[in-house]
Formats: sequence, C-alpha cells, structure tokens
Amino acid sequence: MTQIDKSRFEWIGSDSARREGISRPSTTFWKDAIGRLMKNKVAVVCFFIIVLLILSCIIVPFFSPFESREQHLGEVNKGFMTVCTDSRYEGQHHVHYFGTDNLGRDLFLRAFEGGRVSLMIAFAAVFVNLIVGLIYGGISGYIGGAVDTIMMRIVEIVNGIPYLIVVILLMMVLPKGIFTMVVAYGITGWTGMARLVRGQVLQLKSQEYIVAAEAMGAKSSRIIAKHLIPNALSVIIINVTLAIPSAIFTEAFLSYIGLGVPVPQPSWGVLAKGGQDVFMTYPYQLVVPAVAISLTMLSFNLLGDGLRDAFDPRLRR
Repeated sequence: MTQIDKSRFEWIGSDSARREGISRPSTTFWKDAIGRLMKNKVAVVCFFIIVLLILSCIIVPFFSPFESREQHLGEVNKGFMTVCTDSRYEGQHHVHYFGTDNLGRDLFLRAFEGGRVSLMIAFAAVFVNLIVGLIYGGISGYIGGAVDTIMMRIVEIVNGIPYLIVVILLMMVLPKGIFTMVVAYGITGWTGMARLVRGQVLQLKSQEYIVAAEAMGAKSSRIIAKHLIPNALSVIIINVTLAIPSAIFTEAFLSYIGLGVPVPQPSWGVLAKGGQDVFMTYPYQLVVPAVAISLTMLSFNLLGDGLRDAFDPRLRR
C-alpha cells in the first residue's frame, strides 16, 4: 500500500462556533417536495400548460363574439384564420382562428367550450372516485380482518364490471349528458383509489404514532382522518393527477361513439367525431380536438411523473 505524504495536507484549524452547526437548513416534507418539483423543468412547463388551458376554457367563451351553437351557413368549412363575412357582423372585424365546421360554427370557441365540458367531467368523476375511495379504502385497511376481506371481494366484483356496460345501462334510464357520465365513471372508477388507500393504511397503521394515538383513546375516524390519510396524501395526489387524463380520454371515447355528451353540446369527443366525418377533405377539423386531447393528457401524465419523483424521499439529494 502506497503511503501518503503528510506534506500534501494542510491544517486549517477548527471553528468552534460552526462545528456544531447544521450544514443543511431544516425543511418540511412538503417544502422539500415542492422545491424538487420546481427543479423539474418538464413538470413545471406542463403545470403552466394545464393552468393556461383551464383558464382559457373558462375565459375564452365569455369574450368570444360568436356562439358555440350559432350557425353561419355562408361560412361553412372555412380554414384557419378566416375573416368572418357574415352579414350579422357587418362592420366588425372577427376572425375564425381555427376555422369553421360543416355548419359554419366557430371551431376556436367550440374547442375551448368543449375543453370546459371535458375537463369538468374529468375533474368531477375523479373527485367522486377520490372521496369514495378514501372512505372505503381507509375503513377497509384500518379495520382489517374479516371486514377487510369482505370489502376487498366487493371491490373485485365491481372492478370486474366493464365501464362501457355500466354506461349503456345508465343511458337506458338516464338522459345522455354530463351527470350520467360522472355517475357511470363514479360507479366503477373508485376501486383503484380504494385499493391504493387500503395499501397505504395497512403500511402506516403499525407505526408508533398510530399506536400512541390508539393508546390515548383517539377514535378510529380521527386516526384515519388526522394521521393515516395525511401521511398517504402524496401517493393519493400522484394517483389523482394520473387519473385525470384517463377520465378525459374516457369522455372523449364515449362522446366519439355517441354515448357521451349529446350533440350539439361541444366536447372534445364530439368535435373529434365531427372532424372524423370530414377528415379526408378538411383534416384540420379533427386535428384541433386531437391536439387538445393529446396535449392535455401528455401534460397531466408528465406532471404526474414529476410529482412522483418529487414526493419520493429516496430521490432526495
């Protein structure tokens, strides 16, 4: 073994005031996670795209000079950036930024109004799944035993029911629309959240602070609400973020096959169906909703990946 020469080292002394100090500032879990998320440029860009898209879907329909169901039969199937020549707007300079459809309706307005409908259905459906899954999975995981076994068998039965069959059955007794789609998605979509919450509760309920809370006489509902669910919140947020694009795609698919939002109410699925009918001659009418769906789903998925990395303590440096 080669001996290291002492002349290569230099004594710099010791600082008694700093040697007991903390070299790294203390931080909370959430502050550290947000800091790491902000360093993920892709996730931050996707977050701002989602915020911009949501705000646009809310604001644009209020300031558009057109109506989403208003037909301009003299301006049928116009291309991008077409100046409106309808006599009802004579003397006013209005532009169809995304062109018009086969009934002369403004695609720019219908794209954002359809995004409002699609996002509203997705957020409402995921919110219902979140609430049901939190309650069901929390109770099942905390009580355990025979109750847990029975509740999980029910989850397996519900999970085995195809979503499309539920939608078709509901369409027979309920009118087509947003409420029916949210109910159908809520009936079958909560099982994944329930399983996730149950697994987190089973992992956390053996921790010392849970045992201490039980020894102090805390009720089961308080332990679940104040200790178990908050500690599983990071995993739940990631799951919700990844579930939203799935709900958006489901709405678009059902509306595309005629089981979703009724015509003429716009949604991205309805616009995609209308664009598919004239794709060979006017492809832009399909490109607009397709790009909107793809961009939204991609942004949510990449943001979910960024949140998963930010909330993982093993990736902390």
